[in-house]
Amino acid sequence: QVQLVESGGGSVQAGGSLRLSCAASGRTFSTDAMGWFRQAPGKEREFVAAIRWSGGSLYYADSVKGRFTISRDNVKNTVHLQMNSLKPEDTAVYYCAVRYYSGLYFRGEDDYDYWGQGTQVAVSS
Repeated sequence: QVQLVESGGGSVQAGGSLRLSCAASGRTFSTDAMGWFRQAPGKEREFVAAIRWSGGSLYYADSVKGRFTISRDNVKNTVHLQMNSLKPEDTAVYYCAVRYYSGLYFRGEDDYDYWGQGTQVAVSS
């Protein structure tokens, strides 16, 4: 049984930083990619960032490019999301996701196999 556990969410003022982490357990082999999505109140879940496990290719939504950095720890099967220069519009529940089979795309919910429960990020102005 694959489990993803997010941590690191919280409340911060605009301009501040937070670091999210997501630890995967239950399967530690053949990870192809992990990603972060977010869902703000009243909005659909949207892609934030993704990282390919082999090679480390990075993918970002335009709205976070230059402010957020995704990274991985292969040994701990963990992915991180460093969020700097946070804005009120970054307020959302952040979810991590993983897929175990090679794919071409990274920005859709259907591109991933398992999801975490989410962690809340609140940015005040």
